[in-house]
Amino acid sequence: MHAAIPVELRSGPAGSDVIEALLPSAVELSSEVGLVALGLLTANILLGLLVSVGYNPTRQWPRRRIKLFTLHNWTGYTALAAAALHPVVVLFSTTAGFRLLDVAFPIWSPVQPLENSLGAAALYLVAFAVLTSYFRRAFGFHRWKQLHYTTYAAAAVFFVHGILTDPELKNRPVDWFDAEKVFVEACFLLVASGTIWRVRHARGPRGRLPDRAAPVRAR
Repeated sequence: MHAAIPVELRSGPAGSDVIEALLPSAVELSSEVGLVALGLLTANILLGLLVSVGYNPTRQWPRRRIKLFTLHNWTGYTALAAAALHPVVVLFSTTAGFRLLDVAFPIWSPVQPLENSLGAAALYLVAFAVLTSYFRRAFGFHRWKQLHYTTYAAAAVFFVHGILTDPELKNRPVDWFDAEKVFVEACFLLVASGTIWRVRHARGPRGRLPDRAAPVRAR
């Protein structure tokens, strides 16, 4: 049996105020969606690093048949969707005062124009990386690989945006130990560590590029 809801919470202005207080505001919801987007982008980059070294989850941990490349692609698509939804939610806020133009070009936004412009730049970079990956066959592998490095630029800008932006849009100073900031910092450390691991893996145990075997000539 479900617990009965008190009458004062079901009807009347007092009940409406309590229910509204329990629900997240549009600004708070936008902040949460942004964290989801950042988490997905972090996972996407880490999966991409594993794919780039030919990591085999069937032979290595977790010893299961997992299609890393497919998972990498879908985390990219969902990261783009979440990153696009992140600023759109703010339009439903009755206090932020954002317009559609402020979302597309935040340099004119009423609050934190620089920080929001970084977020917009990160969104456009993610969109560029996802779209060029979808049409990678048209570009060719080498050209696409060069274009795909924009993912790192997108992540870097996204991290700076996440650190500097006040999640309540009140121009408060950065609280480095706030739970949301700690999450952003953890994502940054994961990507930085994964990138360093990838570079060291490419150069071998002694920091040198692996020697290529000489071609075998037919006799």
